[in-house]
Amino acid sequence: MRKFINYCKESYTELTKKVTWPTWQKLQSSALLVMIATVIIAVFLFVVDYAFQHLMQAIYTL
Repeated sequence: MRKFINYCKESYTELTKKVTWPTWQKLQSSALLVMIATVIIAVFLFVVDYAFQHLMQAIYTL
């Protein structure tokens, strides 16, 4: 049990004194970047899926 308590204390110290947390502005810009990248990837996958669907329909109708 002593090891667990020591682990919790060290974890708390590391999270409060050693970790550099991003500012609110940096966090918002990172979140916006992730959302934009997600939309771009989703659109790309939609286009690829749509193209393969029509390609497969063309092949199967031969």
